[in-house]
Amino acid sequence: MPSFDTVLEAELVKVKNAVENTGKEIGTRFDFKGTSASIELKEKDKDIILIGDSDFQLDQINDVLRNKLTKAGVDVRFLDIGKVEKIGGDKVKQVTKVRNGIESELAKKIQQLIKGSKIKVQAAIQEDKVRVTGAKRDDLQAAMALIKSENTDFPLGFNNFRD
Repeated sequence: MPSFDTVLEAELVKVKNAVENTGKEIGTRFDFKGTSASIELKEKDKDIILIGDSDFQLDQINDVLRNKLTKAGVDVRFLDIGKVEKIGGDKVKQVTKVRNGIESELAKKIQQLIKGSKIKVQAAIQEDKVRVTGAKRDDLQAAMALIKSENTDFPLGFNNFRD
């Protein structure tokens, strides 16, 4: 039976490279000289920690990171930007999570979307992905188009297409 998986996976190697390039640019830019501006990747490439002297500086670091990610071909919708927190002295910190895997709410939403459509396919939630199966290849392609058109908040991808 033909099937495919709907996934939410960032290319972590490209994310790591973008973070490293952002760190290099922060080190060489004149407006960051003598400040506590820094960026690092933590917890098995899931968290990006930004540290700066002010909210404005964090915004600048964020802009540099977004530019580097875009140049690397990584969709910035993978980033889940957290709140700005004050840490010792005048410094501020922001934790940005890299989304990897479909959360249960989104998976249920995709499943309901497919059930509500007239396409003759079934959707099953499997851990952090949604597997869609159907009798015809055309139905699967229609389901892909439906998922893409209805969900613009997350950069969903499709893999493991079986005929």
